[in-house]
This record gives sequence, C-alpha cells and structure tokens, in this order.
Amino acid sequence: MAEKKIPLRKCLGCGEMKSKKELIRVVKSPEGEISIDLTGKKSGRGAYICHSKECLSKAQKSKRLEKSFSTQISEDVYNALIAEL
Repeated sequence: MAEKKIPLRKCLGCGEMKSKKELIRVVKSPEGEISIDLTGKKSGRGAYICHSKECLSKAQKSKRLEKSFSTQISEDVYNALIAEL
C-alpha cells in the first residue's frame, strides 16, 4: 500500500515548508472577505502562517498577506490572528 502524501505549504513569515496541519490558514473568499480558516475547508485563496508571533510580525511588516491577496488587510484580521496564537 502506497504512503499517503502530506500536503506542504509555505509560511508567509519564515518561508519554511511545513505540513498544512501545523499552519494557520487565512483565506480570501470569492466575495473579497478575509478571514481565518481553522478547518482548512473554506473556498477561496489561502495563505498560511506558522503558530508563532515572530512569523506573524514578519509577515505583517513586509505586507506579505497584502501581496498574497492583492488587497488591503484590515487591522481586525491581524488582531484575530494574534488572538489565535
């Protein structure tokens, strides 16, 4: 029996490849709403961040979420991410 592949994603903060389950998914819905996806099942464009405040602050300083979604990210999204950590 073949081994099941583990999906890997890149953290926007540190740039390391990690398994999807180790990362927090931020998703931009088709309507343009940005939210945190704890289930990993919401439809839309996803971006991933490690469970560390250092990675979140790096991603916020270099505006990597904005670049990933091609839109402005409100402070509420960052506050929700900080609360999630």
